[in-house]
Amino acid sequence: MHRNLKSAAGAAFALFWLLALQPLSSASAAAVAEGAAAPSGVAPLTILYLAGDYPKAQYLSLLQTEPDDDGEAGARLALSEINLTGKFVGRQYAMDVVHLKPGAVVATEAKPLLARYSLVIADLTAPDLLAAAKTPEAKDAIILDMRTSEDSLRQEQCARNIFHLLPSTAMRADALAQFLVAKGWRRWLLLRGAGGGRMRPSPTTFVFPPRALAARSSRIGAMLTMRDRAGSIPAISKSRRRCRWRRRTRRPTMWLWSRMRPTSSATICPTTRSNRASSPARRGSCRSPGHPAYQEYSALQMQHRFEIAAHRPMTERDYAGWLAIRTIGEAVIRSGKTDTKSLGDFLRGDDFGIAAFKGQALSFRRWDQQLRQPVLLATPLMVVSMSPQEGFLHPKFLTDTLGYDEPETRCRFTQ
Repeated sequence: MHRNLKSAAGAAFALFWLLALQPLSSASAAAVAEGAAAPSGVAPLTILYLAGDYPKAQYLSLLQTEPDDDGEAGARLALSEINLTGKFVGRQYAMDVVHLKPGAVVATEAKPLLARYSLVIADLTAPDLLAAAKTPEAKDAIILDMRTSEDSLRQEQCARNIFHLLPSTAMRADALAQFLVAKGWRRWLLLRGAGGGRMRPSPTTFVFPPRALAARSSRIGAMLTMRDRAGSIPAISKSRRRCRWRRRTRRPTMWLWSRMRPTSSATICPTTRSNRASSPARRGSCRSPGHPAYQEYSALQMQHRFEIAAHRPMTERDYAGWLAIRTIGEAVIRSGKTDTKSLGDFLRGDDFGIAAFKGQALSFRRWDQQLRQPVLLATPLMVVSMSPQEGFLHPKFLTDTLGYDEPETRCRFTQ
């Protein structure tokens, strides 16, 4: 008897929800069908992905290589995402990828392309980026810079048609400086090794110019001492003997910063230290907008989607490529415009903001068109912290404590 009552109640409950939800299901199905069919009669908004042909970075370990589709894979993931959203708003996007020939003159090769495309993602080095942006055909274009971190492009050499997605060198230096000060380490020792070459400790390691750390240390009230060490560490077999200089620190709170190129002491001798002198260079500490181990604010979902699509972890340039496409998609949907003048004004305005798994909306600074964003501090295997650190305040955006604030900028846009 009890079993029969339960069966009858279950059947009645199922019948009730079936009848109640049927109109909603029909309406939803119609809406989905309408949204999927809407873009068919609309010409897609085509974006140019312009990449240069540059020598690949060389790493200390053979296990670390630079992917052939570095950056492009992130852009393709974002393209699939904004097209999924575009089905419901009657908008479709396409991306044309152009790789410049080795040794090509960028200004010459880019002219016919910039005459055809007004939305450009530039995977170019600083000189090539400036050369492309200064062509007459690029005057009214929107160029999203997804490769460079040079401060000069955000300062004296800034251009009104370039929007920068990666953190600048000054932003990365401030991110590290805030972390050190938050830990109570205000005495830093910068050991400068042999320069030259393209060797890097790992794909996630960013090598600072010494002048960048010097400028940020004085700004934040830290004491920086620079010392030059001739030569480099030529072989792993000699690394233990060559690492003795790292054990001779007299102050227990002094941090060692190593800039050894073409090889890196941070990777070869990661734990050689004494007297409690710590080194942010050990194990290849990096300051990056994205990291394969980052999973806060649902970033794990993005990492998972990328690994399924690209069959590898996401790199910094992949994240920048993803940001570039999402920036265009967000601006088009929220502004309702497709012309570059309206989109450019919207990107510079207060209404623009892009969700990028950082716990806050990312937006562009008016004074240099740099994307304001938190910066991750991480080793190749894990994320340690995220700057800006607690206690560093700003009247408008906490992220404006990283890099050049408006009173400090030397950028003057020319119309």
